[in-house]
Amino acid sequence: MKKVMFISSTGGHLSELLQLQPIFDEYDYHIVTEKTKSNIKLMDRFPNRISFVKYGTKHNLFTYFFIFPFNCILCLILYIRLKPDVVVSTGAHTGIPMLYIAHFFKKKVVFIETFANIRTKSLSGKLAYKIADTFIVQWESMLELYPDAIYAGWIF
Repeated sequence: MKKVMFISSTGGHLSELLQLQPIFDEYDYHIVTEKTKSNIKLMDRFPNRISFVKYGTKHNLFTYFFIFPFNCILCLILYIRLKPDVVVSTGAHTGIPMLYIAHFFKKKVVFIETFANIRTKSLSGKLAYKIADTFIVQWESMLELYPDAIYAGWIF
């Protein structure tokens, strides 16, 4: 059974990622997201299958300057501990370091561009497109911006 890590930032990115729950049990899966008051309840929903990194937002650049590198180190530790065959992310800043780590170790990288973008690239999408083995868009119009992507429709 393939080991698959599902990773995203909190909020809408996590909501999109959790739409993939029907396929979780097809894999030896693990979820990684930011630790917040609302996300801590996911430990009950996914016992022994969820890990957290520190919550950080680029809107507070001073603290983000410290949190982002710390989370990159946490991602490397989680990657080494979990040894996934595939890493799937819906973004944003929490998922990108893990995608690059997986790419470095020559594992499969899957990125799903956010539903929120219909005509513009997200920063995460720009960074992930360069390394993703599979890049999925949820709007057909996004194929103009990401010509090698797969249009899969909405995950909601």
